Amino acid sequence: MEFATKCLHAGYQPKNGEAGALPIYQSTTFKYDTTDEVAKLFDLQAAGFFYSRLANPTVDAVEQKIAALEGGVGAICTSSGQAACLISLLNLCKSGDHVVACSNLYGGTINLLAVTFKRFGIDLTFVDETKSNEELSQYFKENTKAVFAETIANPSTHVLDIERIAKLAHDNGVPLIVDNTFATPYLCRPIEYGADIVMHSTTKYIDGHALSVGGAVIDSGNFDWAAHKDKFAEFSQPDPSYHGCVYTEAFGKAAYIVKARAQLIRDLGCLQSPQNAFYINQGLETLPLRMERYCSNALQVAKYLEGCDKIESISYPLLESSSDYELAKKYLPKGASGVISFNLKGGRDAGARFIDSLKLINLKVHVADIKSCVLHPASSTHRQLTDEQLKNAGICPGSVRLSVGLEDVQDIIADLKQALEQV
Repeated sequence: MEFATKCLHAGYQPKNGEAGALPIYQSTTFKYDTTDEVAKLFDLQAAGFFYSRLANPTVDAVEQKIAALEGGVGAICTSSGQAACLISLLNLCKSGDHVVACSNLYGGTINLLAVTFKRFGIDLTFVDETKSNEELSQYFKENTKAVFAETIANPSTHVLDIERIAKLAHDNGVPLIVDNTFATPYLCRPIEYGADIVMHSTTKYIDGHALSVGGAVIDSGNFDWAAHKDKFAEFSQPDPSYHGCVYTEAFGKAAYIVKARAQLIRDLGCLQSPQNAFYINQGLETLPLRMERYCSNALQVAKYLEGCDKIESISYPLLESSSDYELAKKYLPKGASGVISFNLKGGRDAGARFIDSLKLINLKVHVADIKSCVLHPASSTHRQLTDEQLKNAGICPGSVRLSVGLEDVQDIIADLKQALEQV
């Protein structure tokens, strides 16, 4: 099936007489006839559902759809994007390990890695991924377990050179994890460029309607855990919590995603709820149509803002003036999402006056909505960051993150114009 068809049909295909829409299995538990059947589920010898903390039919259908869209061997839907980030890394790391992360990241991710992970005993090094591979290689250690990056950085909109960073990770014997939230699999499929694990905050474009918080982790199945058994022993050694199951032997290419569910989802309980999975599926069904409109509107808005004398600088990858233009043409040929970052002349005060003067565009702590919204990252999503961290993330005191929605683009531009006149 082509991408748009998968958005409608992958994951759930009703049989004769069954519901045409994906049913919501709003149940915590599932009935079985024999103890032997349940035992096989608990020993990972059979597929099925027995408790919705681990797996649920509605959630499973959405997981299958997202895996198909990203080109992975399996997926897990989590309770939030932060949970997806947590699961994607904790599945590889333990106390005493190390992660290399690109500094151009969402503020919540930086806090998770720099503060909470350090409390877990996991060390982080934030790097400028635009440096050469030779320069970046010096940051890898014997205990490094992964490289983490975003396809389109939030909020700077910097585009990751996925192939280059994937090669860097693989040359150092570790997988590349890519947060593909802003691009979605419609605009970019990182696995095709060498990424090993992909994650999403499904709260954003995949949901699209600001209805449900959620996340997803997708396993490419391409990283050879057995070939790196010294570094990733938990994949190729018996798991005592499952009667000695060896994930690489029992599940082959799906070892990573099965281990993530069997250990972490089991113990942390952060699976997506059936109701939220239903909403996510509704969003996925229209994803191609919405992404086309987001990208079209955003490019027109970016070109308008680029010509405004009150704008000091603007970042949108598909502007020809962008330093990421060539990368965007390679990795984002269909569009670069609806997110634009720009700096107003006059700094923080100008940014606040501009935002307060908007009438159609909403000030919301959100992004990637069907309705246009705006945010001042330095005082909200990235408020906990130091000045140096803000600079490394591509954020200035006067930076504004604009999420262009699906309204008529002329109305969006008119609102921006009248607000800029107040600056």
